[in-house]
Amino acid sequence: MTDDVVAKATTRQMSLALFEDMFSEGLPISDASKEIGYQRNNVFIDITDLGIAARRLIDAAYFIVAQEEHVAPHYDVELNYFKWLMRYDSKNHTHLRSVITEAQKALIQVTDTPHNRAPTAEDLWVSVQLVGIVGIRAGRIRFEVPPQLLRHIRDPQKSHWLSLRITSAFTLSAARAIYDHVLPFIHQGLTDWIPLELVRAWVGKSGTSAAVFKYFKRDTLEPAVRQINELSDIELAYETRTESPSSKKIDRLRFRVNRKDTADSVRASLQGAQELYLTLKNEFGITTKQFNLVSENRAVWTDERIQQAIEYTRFRLDQGKVTQSPAGYLMKALRDNWQIPDAERRMVQVLEEKAAAERAGETAKAQAIKHVEASHAARDAEVKSRIAQEVDLGREQFAGADARARKEFVRGYVASPAGKLLLRRLKLDPTSLTEAELLGHADLSWGFLQYVFLRSKGRRQTSAST
Repeated sequence: MTDDVVAKATTRQMSLALFEDMFSEGLPISDASKEIGYQRNNVFIDITDLGIAARRLIDAAYFIVAQEEHVAPHYDVELNYFKWLMRYDSKNHTHLRSVITEAQKALIQVTDTPHNRAPTAEDLWVSVQLVGIVGIRAGRIRFEVPPQLLRHIRDPQKSHWLSLRITSAFTLSAARAIYDHVLPFIHQGLTDWIPLELVRAWVGKSGTSAAVFKYFKRDTLEPAVRQINELSDIELAYETRTESPSSKKIDRLRFRVNRKDTADSVRASLQGAQELYLTLKNEFGITTKQFNLVSENRAVWTDERIQQAIEYTRFRLDQGKVTQSPAGYLMKALRDNWQIPDAERRMVQVLEEKAAAERAGETAKAQAIKHVEASHAARDAEVKSRIAQEVDLGREQFAGADARARKEFVRGYVASPAGKLLLRRLKLDPTSLTEAELLGHADLSWGFLQYVFLRSKGRRQTSAST
């Protein structure tokens, strides 16, 4: 399983766990203590004339699609979970159906036609429904997303992090629309000059109905900016420009946008790299102050540079060179842009290969020693078994012999070099040793009966040869 699949599964499991905890308490997703969101393709900011509830519905649907491991013909989840994701608190199912219908009517239109000229037959233009068939039954909701959009949802290229925790808090459609459009410019801090008519189109009917700018500003623009600054993770301001130096008619706007200096906002400033955020927080214990520093420097401290600092710190940790505050060491690696030199990486690899070869040699040597020891033990066991058999056979030979033969066996063993040596070691007098004493002594009987076996064997072999 890839890291990406693991991260998505973790996000899905976390959102379900949060839902179970918060739904029972009657708490909306906007009050969540943890981030819930996904990496949204920039193409999905160009959605117009869509109410706030319908926008939340699309967010919830695309969040579910983004977390699934595989593309599916449809997506089926518990209705209460879906409503919680879109912060739909009402029990009015008639209204919910109307919201679904509104979302089904919405289109995403993609074109390469510049804003300052009319379209031509050579220009690219695509119009796609945002969500397809939707059905509700027995407390569950099933929905389809047009196949043409699935790739853009699941594997976005140019994208930004969309937090359902934040967007579900908006109550003004204009605030949500402007927030969507400025997010891709967060790292630049400033949008291009945007035609006023285009900004009006972003916010839909509330924008186009106010023909005079001062009324558009009073009734739509200013309330939207205030709500964005109050409820979201960014600070937003705007500037205006007139048609010409001699004109008083405002025809263009541009927005200045900055992340708020809070640890929560860093989750979004990490371009939705939730796994990267969790690594900084859980593995290295980055503090709120350090997160704020990361947020302030995101224009330079990109995802790649942060990952590079993480790898460098892990590399030095494995070498035992980080003895205090891994978080502080990582921040210094990030600030000074430390990188692991290729030569050092190769050196470590060579040393590891050498150590592995030495370990393999030591393992082979130990296995060879064990093999020899096992072989010796097997031979010893074999010898002991053979001697035991010889002793048993010797006992049978001695028991079956007549008195004269038994005396000869005793006399012969006592006079043999092995018998003399053993008797001397045991400090026994051979001249007074009886047959009963010989057989009753454990050490003597073992050697004596083996002697009987060998003598009997020798006699049998001699008889057979003659």
